[in-house]
Order: sequence, then structure tokens, then C-alpha cells
Amino acid sequence: MKKFEGNIVNIFDNSIFFGEITVFEGRIFNIVRVKEEMPDVPYFLPGFVDAHVHIESSMLSPSQFGKMAVVHGTVGTVSDPHEIANVLGTKGIEFMIENGEKIPFKFCFGAPSCVPATEFETAGAVVSEKDIEYLMAHPKIGYLAEMMNFPGVIYENNEVLAKLAIAKKYQKPIDGHAPGLRGEQAKKYFSFGISTDHECFSYDEAKEKLDLGVNVLIREGSAAKNFNDLIPLANDYSAQMMFCSDDKHPDDLAEGHINILVKRAVDSGVDVFKVLRMASLNPVRHYDLNVGLLREGETADFIEVNNLQEFKVISTYIDGELVASKGKTLIPDIKAEKVNNFSAKTIKAEDLNLEIPKDSKFIKTIKVNDGQLITDSLLFELTHKDSEYLVQNDILKLVVYNRYRDSKPTLAFITGFGIKNGAIASSVAHDSHNIIAVGSSDVDIAEAINLIVREKGGISVVSDKKMGVLPLPIAGLMSDKDGYEVANDYTQIDEFTKTQLNCPLRSPFMSLSFMALLVIPSLKLSDKGLFDGTTFQFTEIFE
Repeated sequence: MKKFEGNIVNIFDNSIFFGEITVFEGRIFNIVRVKEEMPDVPYFLPGFVDAHVHIESSMLSPSQFGKMAVVHGTVGTVSDPHEIANVLGTKGIEFMIENGEKIPFKFCFGAPSCVPATEFETAGAVVSEKDIEYLMAHPKIGYLAEMMNFPGVIYENNEVLAKLAIAKKYQKPIDGHAPGLRGEQAKKYFSFGISTDHECFSYDEAKEKLDLGVNVLIREGSAAKNFNDLIPLANDYSAQMMFCSDDKHPDDLAEGHINILVKRAVDSGVDVFKVLRMASLNPVRHYDLNVGLLREGETADFIEVNNLQEFKVISTYIDGELVASKGKTLIPDIKAEKVNNFSAKTIKAEDLNLEIPKDSKFIKTIKVNDGQLITDSLLFELTHKDSEYLVQNDILKLVVYNRYRDSKPTLAFITGFGIKNGAIASSVAHDSHNIIAVGSSDVDIAEAINLIVREKGGISVVSDKKMGVLPLPIAGLMSDKDGYEVANDYTQIDEFTKTQLNCPLRSPFMSLSFMALLVIPSLKLSDKGLFDGTTFQFTEIFE
């Protein structure tokens, strides 16, 4: 039996008092109120939950992710293994579940609903209707993960509707994915039992969906950052809102997690009890998570913070066990199996040659938007057609190279990366996770790709001063090393890209990884060609 004294936060009746918590066999035996809230005494409150995250985007195995997250007061995640499913199918999902069970952390994994995400790209696996039936019956699968094929829902594709029906049969929640979807189309999409959306990028869009009864997740990840636009809605709609990171790189996870969003929300003027419910109660109830909320009889999953302004996490408890203390994780290191699906061969610079037609006047160019997943489609006027002129105007070559079968690389042009003297590449490329690269010359791009091919997965950087690669041997998405070591290695490559290649983006590799994400408008590149996400069809590079 363990006892804890301090200020206790009750998120159900909006009260704070000094009291005593007794924990017995992993559960809260009782909570005793002693007196009124005391100044300068730490606070106990429910642990935080990330309501939507792709663990793979951290480049860490689930066990390493949880090991780092507990330091920031996170006790659980709602995790969509969509990325590894695109590489390995149900085998990859089972790997995530099994690895996550090796540590004291509350993972809730979903069944990826769209693998492959579209028919316009090549993935390493398919998650079929039969697979969804198997996964929905699995006791460790808590929900049907984001239904990205919103056209399939709206136009009532039989396979899409069958997957939704299976989730309903097992009475499990269905996550949404509907960026920019408004009006009658939004009403129809959510009428099929889809209950959340983490893709809102404007106040008006989020409010419209909230008014439809949709649960809106405020996303603040390493690439997409929607907190500032959406947090004002929490004053009136907090019961329908949660916090999520969606995709978070290891260096960002080392700095903080949901605790940062909690602090920012309180700083912005949202009532502290509303904020804490968004960070704990709302996801726990919506997904029926096995996570305690600091009540008698529930599992002892709670945190201790210095105050309700800074939210500096002093300690984290899961099932009554101390898993993090004073900024240090107490979860042991767990080695992970190196499952993978990687068949790509090295390429030559000549394989990346792209002749500009003589009669072309414009290049249809992808414009990356820093901090957003959406891109713009621009027409760049071809007053000169040599590659040096294009690079000087930040019109760089973008390459996607199929990693699952022998295939020629596909090429397009992109602006916003600002690279003048090198290239970067990654085998993390949503959603199918083929190799994606961008750079100022074919030689550098080919070398960056080949570094990844030799490691069978990773992120790489090439310049006239340095070549470096962070290997990702688990599905070409995750490292098998300690999370803090990965964070340090990633930070070095990230900083080199920004300082030596002059890339102005806040998270170059995260932004690069989304340039093949066809389900987010407007212009993207897959291993099959340049794709217009607004018309949902391939388009020509030159006009």
C-alpha cells in the first residue's frame, strides 16, 4: 500500500483540495480530503493522453516512445499503426502491439482503415475487409483508425462502407480524416458514424464540425500545427475536444508532449479544468481506454506537477508504479525485432534525368507550406530551362522511388525547401513509405537515396561537406536504438540540413515525408506520378 500527499485535482467536480491518495495493487484504494488547497505544494492530477498519434513518425518503437513520453506526464496514447501497416500489413500491427506490451504504458492501437491509402500509389501491403474483421475482433484493437478515403465514404464505395459496418458491429469508435471538408459533404461523411477529426486547419472549419457533433482534436505535431487556430473554440466546445500530436519527431518528443499543449491552453485563457478534461477524460471516455482518472477504484494512472500554470512534471505513475521522476524515465530499455519490407536497389544520377519539353512554358510546382500538411500548386514560368536557373529560384527536383519492387523513380518539382548545395532523403514518406528525396542536383539526390537503400531504411543528408544517415531498420520507419540517442542523432541531421543546406523549414524531414501524402491537397508526388489532391487524379508536370 502506497500513500501520496498533496493538492489533488478533481476534474469531475472542478475542485482542488489538499489530501491523501492511497494506492493498493495498482488501483486507487481511496482519496481523503484533509483541508483546502495549499500554496507551494505539488498537484496530483490525471495523466495525459495523446488522442491521435502515429508512433512510427517518432522513428521509435512503441516501447521507446512510451519510455520517453512518461517523462512529460503522458500515460497513454490512441495510436494508429497506419504507417507500419502500409509496409507490413497485419504483421506490422501485431509487432506494434507486442512491443508496446513490454512496458508499463497504456497504448490503444487502432485498425488502419485505408491501406493502401489510395490506388494511386504502391504500398508494401494491403489491409483488406477480411483483415479489418480480424483486427476489430482483436482485444487489443480499440477503434477503426482514420478513414482517409472521404470520397469513398461520400460516394458510398462498397469496400469503405463494409469496413465502417464492421467497426459498428464490434461497437468500436471510428476516427475521421476530412481536411477542408465542409457543408453537405461533411454532413454526409460524418453521418456514417465517423466521430472525430484531427485534420481541421481553420477556426471556421472546426466550428462547423463541432456543431455537427464531431469530436475535434487539436493537433500540434512536428509538421502540422493547428493549436493557435483552434484553441479559442475550447472555451465553448471543450467537451468535444482533445489534444493530439499526430506525427512527432524524436527531438520534439524529448522536449515535451501533451504537457506543453496543456500549459499553452491555460496560458491562452481556457479554464484549467476544461483543459485537463481535454487532455485526459475526453479521450479516455471516447475510446474506452483502460486509463484511470484519479478516482477511487480506478487504475492508479496519475501525475504530479509543480503547479497549474507551468505543469512541470515531477513524477508519473502508471498502475501505481513510478515510471518517471524529475525528468528521468524509469522504464527499462527494450530491444525490438527488426521487421522490414525493403527491396529497392541503388540508382544512378542518370536515372533522375528529366527533359523539359521545348514547347513548355510553365512547370506545375508543389509549394510546401511550413507547419502545414496541405500544399499549394503553382505555375513557375520557364524563362530559362537550365537546372542552375531552377535551383537559384528554389525550384528543386522532388523524387519518389519505389522501395517494394523494381521501378523507375518518379520526378516532379517543388519550392520551399531552399536547398542550394545538397539533398535530403527519407524512407518515411506518408502513406506508402517509398523513398522520397529533394535536392539541388541529381548526383546529390541519388547519393542521398543510395544511403537509405544501403541501410534498408532511414533519413539521409548529402552536401559537399558531409554525408550522413540515421538508419531506420524497423520497417524503414523506426530505429532499434534508445530513444534519446535517436533524438540526438536526428537533431544533428536536422540542424545540418537547416544550417549547411540552408533549408528554412522548421522540420525539413517531417515536411518532406508529407510530400507524398496524396489524401491531403493540393499537389503531391507518388511513385506513380504527380497527383492533384483536389481533383483526385494524376496531372502533368509541364504546361
